[in-house]
Amino acid sequence: MTVYIVDDDVRIREALQELLMANGLPCIGFASATDYMAFERDEAPSCLILDVELPDINGLEFQRQIAGDAHPPIVFLTGHGDIPSSVQAIKRGAIDFLTKPVGEASLLDSVRAGLERDRLGRAAHAEIVDLKTRLATLTPREHDVLPLVVSGLLNKQAAAELGISDITLQIHRRRIMQKMQAASLADLVRMAERLMIPVTHTRRTGTPSA
Repeated sequence: MTVYIVDDDVRIREALQELLMANGLPCIGFASATDYMAFERDEAPSCLILDVELPDINGLEFQRQIAGDAHPPIVFLTGHGDIPSSVQAIKRGAIDFLTKPVGEASLLDSVRAGLERDRLGRAAHAEIVDLKTRLATLTPREHDVLPLVVSGLLNKQAAAELGISDITLQIHRRRIMQKMQAASLADLVRMAERLMIPVTHTRRTGTPSA
């Protein structure tokens, strides 16, 4: 894990680095947003302590610009805080909006909250990537069967939807469970929800066929 500090006041940067390091939190300091953006960050959970008044850009504007990109959660730290700015920052996802001088406990709590949010976010992203990899192994017909299976339809009902036999539906269902590495139907339903697979019923009629 790493805590990034963006503040043009070298005294504040050094004080923050000393505090964080003393509490077992590795950190790197930058004098500007430009320097921070030029740095190649690793894939470990991280948090960004960001000053509002920077020499190259306003911190709130910087937060807006990097929104949606792979940047760590932000803890704002400023000497000129105001309610509208803090509300704006929090609405855009900031962990906290702290004013200088800040209490050590408050800062550490916010930084740890940011690190934990980033850790959980990375874990969730990794899970989605893994599930999409499994989903890609399904055949076109198995892609048709999956939404029906997780919708709660009985095998006979799902088979009728697709115009196939009950036995063929069961074969597809078993292969889907194996490829998705689902331990149970409930597990498969959870995976489908995570993948946001739409559940649709065509209610087609016809003679089942293999």
